Amino acid sequence: MSAYAGVSVAAGLYRIHDIETIDTWNGIVSEAFPNFHSNFSCFGFDWLGRQFALDGERLTAGEPEVLMFEPGSGEVFEIPATFASFHNDEIINYSNEALAADLFEEYLQNQNVKLTPAHCVGYKVPLFLGGEDNLGNLEVIEMEVYWVLCGQLFNQTRERPPGTTIKKITIS
Repeated sequence: MSAYAGVSVAAGLYRIHDIETIDTWNGIVSEAFPNFHSNFSCFGFDWLGRQFALDGERLTAGEPEVLMFEPGSGEVFEIPATFASFHNDEIINYSNEALAADLFEEYLQNQNVKLTPAHCVGYKVPLFLGGEDNLGNLEVIEMEVYWVLCGQLFNQTRERPPGTTIKKITIS
């Protein structure tokens, strides 16, 4: 991890956190997903701002498996891979499934952007609020702002049935 901290791959498709930012991102993800009760540690993120973390409660041969926290959908996905197999197999052989690589290439062809480590491409209207999963609903945004906004919106709407009209949104 320390050997590759801060590395960005393929114009920002996937990035590994700097060691100094891991605690910050663990806190941001915990606030966005307060009902998620697992011991985890963020290690990387993709162009959509999705955070990848090691799950201390799911082990393979004594090694923690990977979680993916998705701010735009409000979902957490369990990836049956360790840190090593995630990097050596999943993102190489299944880059579209793991990192939405095809959508990234399509986005770059339609937008002239260069992602910095502080930015991601987020949904203008999050999927959990009925936003569409298409290029027209994506924009470059500061990743920490995106996470805080999605976390607050998701936590305020989590218990609402699908199709509920939301009349007022408060962001603190």
